[in-house]
Parts: sequence; structure tokens; C-alpha cells
Amino acid sequence: MTQKKILIIRTSAIGDVVMSSHLAEGLRRKYPDAGIYWIAEPQVAPLLAHHPALDAVIEWPKLRWKGLLRAKQFITLFREVRDFVARLRKERVTLAIDAQGLLRTRILAWVSGAGQRIGFDSREAGKSLMTTVISKGDDESQMGSEYFHLLELLGADTDNLGQSINLDQATYDEAADTLARCGIDGSYIVFAPFTTRPQKHWFEQQWVQLAHEMARTLALPVIWLGGPGDTQTAEGLAIKGGGINLAGKTTLSAAAAIIARSSLLIGVDTGLTHMGTAFRIPTIALFGSTCPYTGTRSPNTVVLYHPMPCSPCRRSPTCNGTHPCMEAITVDEIMEAVTRFKLPGAR
Repeated sequence: MTQKKILIIRTSAIGDVVMSSHLAEGLRRKYPDAGIYWIAEPQVAPLLAHHPALDAVIEWPKLRWKGLLRAKQFITLFREVRDFVARLRKERVTLAIDAQGLLRTRILAWVSGAGQRIGFDSREAGKSLMTTVISKGDDESQMGSEYFHLLELLGADTDNLGQSINLDQATYDEAADTLARCGIDGSYIVFAPFTTRPQKHWFEQQWVQLAHEMARTLALPVIWLGGPGDTQTAEGLAIKGGGINLAGKTTLSAAAAIIARSSLLIGVDTGLTHMGTAFRIPTIALFGSTCPYTGTRSPNTVVLYHPMPCSPCRRSPTCNGTHPCMEAITVDEIMEAVTRFKLPGAR
């Protein structure tokens, strides 16, 4: 009997990879002897590299290929695409799961050579490249519900299954060294205030007020985390509100390790916040324009959300930049949520 080989395709972004991470464990439960692989872009691949349910992570260099195309280096691009397809075909995948539902991910499923190709329905072209197209299910209120739905359609056991990130000891050591250089050798809080869309942001003055309130009620330092583009803004927040700015100053893996060892994470709808849920640490998520979910399978995550008549506006806000859904979340409300957790240093 030919060994089953499964390819998961969820190439980006950070939050989506985190929210779909339980696919690997769910498939491993269903197919304990299968070879299971995951295609991801290089910037998020480290989050999956040490997942115990995966045999390998295959990096798809989308940004590099775009650069080669812009530079008109067509021969180099052709060779790299050819080699990548050969790498995929070498695994002799029998089942490809497109967990993203984009034309490019459907193409990846097709070029893998898998005889069975399952993917989510969407408005994107390329459905004919799939052998089976499925819905995302009816329960959009739960984190990663579409991936649970997919696993259940495959007959996988989803009991006590949740998102997970697995890091190696070297990464935890890297994070510990970074914290030590900042003078932190005990408990701390992480703030994750940054994301790609302004309508998902909480207001800077509220973050500063929250930081001061945290200092008054919890004897714990605050670490501000974000990406390279957030460094300057985070520095301003750290100056006004106190704490340590590590936004854009660590690798993604090290940032994940810092979150994993924290006592509390508070953040907006961003990948770093989703990591808090994946690590099962006390997490308070501030949602507004998108509100992708209001529930998680983690008892340690609290979602704060105040729907408006225009909610969810997603990528098309109509509030002229006032973002009342985010403004409705108050410092007092967050502090009340903090009291649900037994945190060190509470006064």
C-alpha cells in the first residue's frame, strides 16, 4: 500500500498560519503514518519548522520570485520555479490541502501532482484546479473554525485540539538573552499594538494610559512587540507609557518565545496576539473592524469587542478614521478583564 503523503498549503500571513497550525496535529491524528508537509513563505516558516506533526516545511520564495520578475531575470526565475516544482513532485504527494483559497495556492496544489486536491471556496479563480471545493463552515465566531471544519470533513478527531507553535531550545535561549540584556529576569507583560490596517488599531493615548495603569496595579515590566516598521512608533509609546521597546528588534521566532514566556499579552487583531492564544497564556484581544472571532478554544483568551451598526467593515471602513468600535474598548474594561487571571505582582 502506498504511503499517504499530505501537503498543507497556507503560505502566509503570521496570524493565519498561527490560526491554522492545528491542521498538522489534526491530520496526524487521522493519518498517523502519513508524510505531512507544509508550504509556507520564508518569513513565517520558522513558526512551523519544529512542529512535531510535520515531516518538513517547504519554503515558497514568493517575494524573491516577484523581485526576479521585476528585475526581468527571467532565466533565473524559470530555473528556480522549475526546481521548486521538482522539489514538490519529489515528495509524491497524494493529498494537497489548500487552506488559503487563493489562485496562487490553488496553483501550488495543482503543481504538487497530488491526485486529491481539497480547498476552500472563495471568489478567487482556479477552482477547477481543485478536485474538491468546500465551504468554511457556519461558525465564524470561533478562532480557526474553518480549519476545524475541514478536519471534521476529513474525519479527523478535533477533541481538545488547538492552535500550537513549537520552538526549539535555541530560540528560547535567544529570547532569554534578549530579555537579560533588557534587565528582565522574571515575569513581564507583552503589548502587541500594531497591525497592517489602521482600523484595527487601538489609539496610542489609550495604550499609554493602559501602560500607566498596569504599572500602578501590576509590578511587572511591559514589553512592546511589533515588526520592523513599528520600531519608531513603539519607541514613542515606550517613552510615554514606560516599558521596553523590542518591536522590530528580534526575529519572529524570538518574539514568539518572548510571548510564550510572558505572564500576560494584550494586543489587537494581529499575528502576535494570536500567538498568545496558541501558547495558552493569558491573552486579551482587542477587536473592532474585522472581529474574525469572539471565541477561542483557550480558556486563557478574552476577546473584547463592541459591534457597531457598520460592523464588521473589514477593509472598507465608513467612519472617516474615527474607528468607534475600537474607541469603545476602555482601559477600565481591559483592567477588569485582567482581574480574571491570577497574575504575579498584582496589587
